[in-house]
Amino acid sequence: MEMITNVSEYEVIAKEKLPKMVYDYYASGAEDQWTLKENRNAFSRILFRPRILIDVSKIDMMTTILGFRISMPIMVAPTGMQKMAHPEGECATARAASDAGTIMILSSYANSSVEEVASTGSGIRFFQLYVHKDRNLVAQLVRRAERAGFKAIALTADTPRLGRREADIKNRFTLPPYLTLKNFEGLDLGKIDKTDDSGLASYVANQIDQSLSWKDVKWLQTITSLPILVKGVLTAEDTKLAIEAGATGIIVSNHGARQLDYVPATIMALEEVVKAAQGKVPVFLDGGVRRGTDVFKALALGASGIFIGRPVVFALAVDGEAGVRKVLQMLHDELELTMALSGCRSLKEITRNQVVADWDHPRVLPRL
Repeated sequence: MEMITNVSEYEVIAKEKLPKMVYDYYASGAEDQWTLKENRNAFSRILFRPRILIDVSKIDMMTTILGFRISMPIMVAPTGMQKMAHPEGECATARAASDAGTIMILSSYANSSVEEVASTGSGIRFFQLYVHKDRNLVAQLVRRAERAGFKAIALTADTPRLGRREADIKNRFTLPPYLTLKNFEGLDLGKIDKTDDSGLASYVANQIDQSLSWKDVKWLQTITSLPILVKGVLTAEDTKLAIEAGATGIIVSNHGARQLDYVPATIMALEEVVKAAQGKVPVFLDGGVRRGTDVFKALALGASGIFIGRPVVFALAVDGEAGVRKVLQMLHDELELTMALSGCRSLKEITRNQVVADWDHPRVLPRL
């Protein structure tokens, strides 16, 4: 295999390697996929203002997230059904994240259970939660995650219904018969049936609670003492409501552009959320991060850290645990280099002054 020199190259190889239905499931976005492209393109509208002649012989990338010390502000986002990419699935990802000294969020819709992921060894892990109609089931899942040593709950709040993912509809997406949604296996909910469109969309329509509201964030706090991150926030209004509801942190996310098309790129929405949070809770970002330069830009705009999703599953598909480890290492090294070339020796030195965005100086239209 030719030497891989950046994160995006894994996707090219994964596309050749994976069955079309699986690749499309991981890669595609909703409807016109405008937001999918925008999640990447928006980063190119932010440029650096590097400082020179600063001693950058020592660079410190360590940070603390919800009280946990990690090696870098780059973490693993929840992505479902990872055994479609590689037989070891989420367990391989968990080992790679732990080796990298960073946090992994496990998806509710994983092919490996919370117990199986916990058994891979030590590591800081959060559990991503979809709230099902059956609240006893939800409480049971949360308790299992707690018992398995997971340290926080990431509540996905942008999915009362599944976005229209036309690739999945065309492919009549379903989970391969040899796999299950392992966390639901003993509850007769582990299988996704084949339908005339997307089997996942039908599954979500039948299972997910469309009445989910802010009061449920408070309800979650009655069944767990774990910190709760609200994932899927894009506006100042929802930031304030999340904080009022007792959220410990916010993840600025558009669900990898898989839900509502024509929402802004997450990097575009980030500053609005950071300003509204007023430092009361940490704000994180996922969506479109493929370079260490992207990570730096998100930190400069106020993120406490970022999560990567697709790069993990594509690297997993290409080279298993070693692939995920390499992706995390490449982003670590690129961020370190960006910091050195920008004159930043620690994460706290990455400030808004280090970047200029094209929306900082809106063009004034000439008078006619």
